Amino acid sequence: MDYLPIFMDLRGRNGLVVGGGDAAARKASLMLSAGAWVTAVSPDALSEAFKELAKTDRLIHRQAQFVAEHLDGVDVVFAASGNEQLDQQVHDAARARHLPVNVVDRPKQCAFIMPSIIDRSPVMVAVSSGGEAPVLSRLLRARLETLIPAAYGRLAALAGRFKMRVREQLPTTEARRKFWEKAFLSPISEMVFSGREQEAEANLAAMLADGGKTPSTGEVYLVGAGPGNPDLLTFRALRLMQQADVVVYDRLVSPPILDMCRRDADRLYVGKERDNHAVPQDEINMVLVRLAQAGKRVLRLKGGDPFIFGRGGEEIETLREHGVPFQVVPGVTAAAGVAAYAGIPLTHRDHAQSLILVTGHLKDGSMDLDWDMLCRPAQTIVIYMGLKGLVTLCDEMKKHGMPGSTPAAIVQQGTTLNQKVVTGTLDTLPAQAAQAELKPPTLIIVGSVVSLHAKLNWFHPEPAADDHWHTPLDKPASLGQ
Repeated sequence: MDYLPIFMDLRGRNGLVVGGGDAAARKASLMLSAGAWVTAVSPDALSEAFKELAKTDRLIHRQAQFVAEHLDGVDVVFAASGNEQLDQQVHDAARARHLPVNVVDRPKQCAFIMPSIIDRSPVMVAVSSGGEAPVLSRLLRARLETLIPAAYGRLAALAGRFKMRVREQLPTTEARRKFWEKAFLSPISEMVFSGREQEAEANLAAMLADGGKTPSTGEVYLVGAGPGNPDLLTFRALRLMQQADVVVYDRLVSPPILDMCRRDADRLYVGKERDNHAVPQDEINMVLVRLAQAGKRVLRLKGGDPFIFGRGGEEIETLREHGVPFQVVPGVTAAAGVAAYAGIPLTHRDHAQSLILVTGHLKDGSMDLDWDMLCRPAQTIVIYMGLKGLVTLCDEMKKHGMPGSTPAAIVQQGTTLNQKVVTGTLDTLPAQAAQAELKPPTLIIVGSVVSLHAKLNWFHPEPAADDHWHTPLDKPASLGQ
């Protein structure tokens, strides 16, 4: 161990930074965030970066050359002038007084070094390379940021409120350790992470009163898997995917995303295809209830966003009726994800000031849509699940006043390496789609914004030779069909 990792309490203490530039401002900001009173010594005016710190009365600027007397009453020192001779002078004066000093960008002259920080106060995580590779430390911190929910601080605060009660009821260190391990690994943590702190506190109190037994009822995570590309998952989605006991998924969840779920979790396929519902929706709802009531953490993984044509509302209505805890994690819906990857902005000052999302299911060969509303000018229409009715869709729009020359596009397997974009007009798109032999899942976009595709198209996927889909487990992902 090259350095002893410690955390310093600076609340109400005095910090000194020598220098008035951006580097000095960053060090001053850190000390202020930790509750310190900060003095900045610089003969020149402070940089623009200091202006953001001027709102506090705990920052003082001494416009003078540094002298050793500036160290009187100081608890920690930063030399950040950028002048090697001056920084050395600050270092020598601080060490002579046995004060901890950091010389910015010179690790060998530092009595302590500053790590990359993950702030989940009161939880703090620090990552350091001992000054040898600060960029690597920042990259490691960025990776850890994705794994540590922002609400960890609230969880620690909850534990702090119960600390004395747990100590009084559980007298041994071993008993307390086991209690907190069970609590932090139980649904109580997820209650805090999803903003249900009163429920978490009630459950923690019940757990303590019951001698440390964790709640027996499981929970359902209704998670949007996005349009197919794993990079579009949210941090919360990924965390819940990796801790669920059972994964209940539909056909629009791509294999790469499913592979990111916890490896030893049970998997239950409840996919629906056009005109072929493998599992009726009512049965899916009750499957979620039964699994949760058996104490399982259930991941209900749905393509796109569960509340946009995903029937997520119906599922959580049933969960609520049966008293099953749940949380909802939004996903990138196909309209946003697929359009972005196709280089088609859904709104644009010169083309569209409104956006309409509709489903294109055929009923007895017709579409039950508000055509007059859809065919208004200066708007973009996105049609989910409309491939089968593409001819009807284009004909009806033209019958209700939309010119046949209106730009239109259809995107297959958007955001994935198998993405295929076909652009045309209401007159030409049906024939073009047939010639391209497009298959679900697809998304249709109609409106002037489609004309921007040729100019703004940025995603040019090159699918691998073996990048194909075979079984229900291996079906493509974009939420539109």
